[in-house]
Formats: sequence, C-alpha cells, structure tokens
Amino acid sequence: MLIPLRFRGVLALLIVTMVWGTTFPAMKDLSSHFSAVWIAFLRFAMASLLLLPFLLKARRPDFIWGGVLGMMLFAAFMLQVEALGQMSANRNAFITGLNVLIVPLLGILAGRMPENRIIAAVLLAIAGLFAMCWDGGGWSSGDTLALCGALCFGVYVKLMETLTRKASDLMALTAMQILTVACLAGAAIAMFTPEHLTLEQLRQGVSDNMANLAYLGAFATAAIIALQTWGQRHSSANEAAIVYAFEPACAAIAAYFWLAETMTSRSVFGGFLLILGMIVSQWAPRQRRSVAVASS
Repeated sequence: MLIPLRFRGVLALLIVTMVWGTTFPAMKDLSSHFSAVWIAFLRFAMASLLLLPFLLKARRPDFIWGGVLGMMLFAAFMLQVEALGQMSANRNAFITGLNVLIVPLLGILAGRMPENRIIAAVLLAIAGLFAMCWDGGGWSSGDTLALCGALCFGVYVKLMETLTRKASDLMALTAMQILTVACLAGAAIAMFTPEHLTLEQLRQGVSDNMANLAYLGAFATAAIIALQTWGQRHSSANEAAIVYAFEPACAAIAAYFWLAETMTSRSVFGGFLLILGMIVSQWAPRQRRSVAVASS
C-alpha cells in the first residue's frame, strides 16, 4: 500500500524538526566566538553558496516568493534571539512555540475553520509546551519580542503552505529564501552591529568552529530547509505548526546526549503530550484515509 503524500510530507517535517533540535548545542558552542547575527550570516551564507546553482533556473515568481519567505524567516529568527537575551530559554521556547496556535488562527481569519483533529492536536501541543517550558513570572518586553517572533514564524509557515504550491522549482525557492536571510544578516551586521571582527578574528573563529558551521550550513540549513519546503508543499500549515511544536523536545533530547544536560519528569511528560498531538493531527476517518491513499 502506498503511503499518502500528505503523511510523507508530515514525516519530512518531523525529520526537519528533529534536526532543528540538534542545532541548539552547535549554536551554543558557536556563541562563544560569534554574536547571533554573525552565526546567522555564516550559516546561511554557506548554505547559499551550496544552493546557488539552483537559482540559474529560477523564474521571477521564485525570486519574489523566496525573498518574502526569507524576510519572514529572518524576522522570526532575530526576534527570537533578541528575546532570548531578556528571558530564560524555556520561557522563550514556550512563547515561540505558540505559533502552533497562531497558524490555525490565521486560517480562521482567512475563512477556513480547522478540523476537529487539528483543534485537539493544537490543545495537546500547547499543553506539552506548557509542561516542558513554562517557568512562570510576569509579562516582560522579552515576552513581547518572543511573541512577535512567534507571529512572524506563524505567518512564515502559513505562507509556505501557499507559496510552495505555486513555485515552479522548489530548490530555486529554497535557494532564494536562504540567500535572502544571508543578505539581511549581512546588512544587519554592517548597519547595527557595534563590534566588527577583523579578518584574522573571523578566519580564526571559522577555523576553530568549522565542524559546527559545516553542520549548520550544509546539513541543518541547505539540506533541511530544502526538505522543509518539500514537506510543506505536501502537508497543511496546521499540521506543520503542530510538528514544529515538537522542537523543544528535540532540543532537550539533543542537549541530554550532546551536552549531558538533565531531563525532568515534567519535560518527559511534556514531550509525551507533543508526540500525542502529532499522532492526533494525523488521525482521520477510514474513508478519508482510503481516499488519500487512492489519490496519491
């Protein structure tokens, strides 16, 4: 029996989310040498160079839509990083993960009510995020920045649902998206970053961290965003947001094995709820599953 394309798309996004979780330890190592915007620039610039040949067959819409996606991704990334400097990592992960709620809300505003399975999955995902990440306390400016970042990422996920279906070439769309992030990060360094690395400091930092940069640039960015683009073409934005909510659990697992950090029973329970949410998001009546298999 053939696996439906929708399920394969969701599985691809789960792989993407698991790899995203492994980027936190690598970025933590890099943070001792580079600021967040420098890490973004080096990571996306390396990925851009690898994917540059795909731009040769891009059409005008691919450039425009890839640029729009790149701007939203850059905004979400930078807002999350800025917020992280004013709050705990757990609290940041919880508020950023609220894009799982923002995506279906955007769909409702567009006149599309989510299915019952999606509503149940969103509630489970939010409960899982709360169990894993929420640390209490009053609202702060860092929370506002993180919420703005979640909104940008929610818009990004919703746009991916539409634009990946319109693109003439998915790899060209991916390449343009990544190149846009690299260019915006470079512009931010030139205009807003007070500290300027000398060429020798940059060379030494890159040399000392080549393994982490290669992993982040070649695999976790070039390859994984290409897989993400394909996955979102074959799944809904609501399903993607639910899968992406699993990222804190993936990060906790990676930190456990990579950095020897501990996992609390509350974190394990939260991770269980997130997994349950993903399972529920794929639950469909037998008749609908049969139609999906036949259409694939």
